[in-house]
Amino acid sequence: LPANPTTAFSIRGDRGLAEKRRRTMPLNELIPMVNQLQEAFAPLGIPPIDLPQIAVVGSQSSGKSSVLESLVGYDFLPRGTGICTRRPLVLQLLNENVDQDYAQFAHISRRIYSFDDVKKTIQAETDRVAGNTKGVSPDPIILRVHSKNVVNLTLVDLPGLTKVPVGDQPQNISDVIRSMVLDIISRPNCIILAVTPANGDLANSDGLQIAREVDPQGQRTIGVLTKLDLMDAGTDAREILEGKVYPLYHGYVAVVNRSQKDIDTSKSMKSALMAEKEFFATNSNYSHLAQRQGTLYLSKKLNSILEDHIRSCMPDISHRVKVMLRDAQSELVQYGDDDTATEQQQRAIVLNSITRFCQNFREYMQGNCRHKDQSILYGPARLRHIFTVEFRQHVNTLESRDALSDEDIHTVRRNAVGVHADLFVPNAAFETLVKQLILQLEEPAAACVRTVSEELKQLLRDVLEISKEIGRFEELRERVWRGGMSLLSERK
Repeated sequence: LPANPTTAFSIRGDRGLAEKRRRTMPLNELIPMVNQLQEAFAPLGIPPIDLPQIAVVGSQSSGKSSVLESLVGYDFLPRGTGICTRRPLVLQLLNENVDQDYAQFAHISRRIYSFDDVKKTIQAETDRVAGNTKGVSPDPIILRVHSKNVVNLTLVDLPGLTKVPVGDQPQNISDVIRSMVLDIISRPNCIILAVTPANGDLANSDGLQIAREVDPQGQRTIGVLTKLDLMDAGTDAREILEGKVYPLYHGYVAVVNRSQKDIDTSKSMKSALMAEKEFFATNSNYSHLAQRQGTLYLSKKLNSILEDHIRSCMPDISHRVKVMLRDAQSELVQYGDDDTATEQQQRAIVLNSITRFCQNFREYMQGNCRHKDQSILYGPARLRHIFTVEFRQHVNTLESRDALSDEDIHTVRRNAVGVHADLFVPNAAFETLVKQLILQLEEPAAACVRTVSEELKQLLRDVLEISKEIGRFEELRERVWRGGMSLLSERK
């Protein structure tokens, strides 16, 4: 990615440079680079760029947590009944030659060497944001694991799909989780890791079912089969692994994770990997597939798929990042230099901000700005409608006979002439009668003024929102707002 975002470039030249970088960038730098972008975009909620990533989906009992722990080599995820993963966990594995493995959270700068502490931190952060009543939140937790025993890999662990709320969970918990998962996996650059227990019916797999909704051809879905050691006697998953049941472009990988008894007895990950390797080597149903099964093969396969995917997306990512940097730099230039040396320069920046605000307001009043909702009248068009339509309709409903009766008119005329004969109606009588009629317009006119004032307030608010120069100075923005409100109050 470019160090100087203001460098001029063409789209063709930009993509050519990105393609060159894509071919020359070392493999071990691709995933860490995307990790940095992922962390930079995390506070935005919805990333402005669809970054390549692998999302892990499956039901609560599919064995997702065990798969992730086997890939990391440590027991670090919260366990228990109900939903364990209640916030997306962005797991970044970094292959580094370190003396001791350690973890770091994006929100905590210090290194954590105890993975029991990692588990406690995940639980505490989940409770802090999602509450302790088994609720869920789309706000991700970013965890980096530095180890020489892992491959460079980034996985997004999503909450397990569920159907029935338990305890204090909201009744729509299944819809909330489903919506959260679909929001992630529906992005075109997302690789889907669908975890399915082999001891269940593949047709009922929640992971494959939701993946099929967004990837019906299976082009970006990887299948992972768990619990092969728990299948009924006489059954096996050989046809699934060979792609004869529901074929996927990236195929299936089977793993054998630690059982609950193994976890309770603190069976080491190393022993579990050896037992897994022995299972595939000695089982006659899978021995011919043993070289392409297991946790170690899965980690290498995911690393290769993600790196290839990042390489193919690199030109577009590079181009979009450059455009974002260029736009941000242009906007930053409009704000002026923070290191302003003199008071005169400071005044110039403030005056420029006010001038730009006035220009924006003038453009709005001339109808040159488009409102986000084009189905309603807005700004000057709305003001014109108030005067020419709404006020006129109100005036047309008035009836002069309601204010003046014939007896009232005769009384005013006689009072105006006194003891004199009245061949003609005096001007004084006419003025008195007209004033009484004009009083009928007082309420409609006041209502018209109030409506116009509210419309101008909204217009002022919108112009302040788009005036980025003034938005930089909170106090100046507040004073302009108060000045505008004061002016409207005076005119009322």
